[in-house]
Amino acid sequence: MNIDATLLRIIVCPECHARLEQVEVAGAPEGTGELACTGCTLVYPVRDDIPVLLVDEARRTG
Repeated sequence: MNIDATLLRIIVCPECHARLEQVEVAGAPEGTGELACTGCTLVYPVRDDIPVLLVDEARRTG
């Protein structure tokens, strides 16, 4: 997953507005991964190095 560091400093969770952290998914194809919210339990997918920041597309952890 190759997301620009500047973009990661700007984007926030659409649900709670907390910071997002990159999460690598073992065995996932290049350009895919996840962005985990540091405030709530949502994890957003990244497809082709593009974050999908839609609450309906996110999954809840825990």
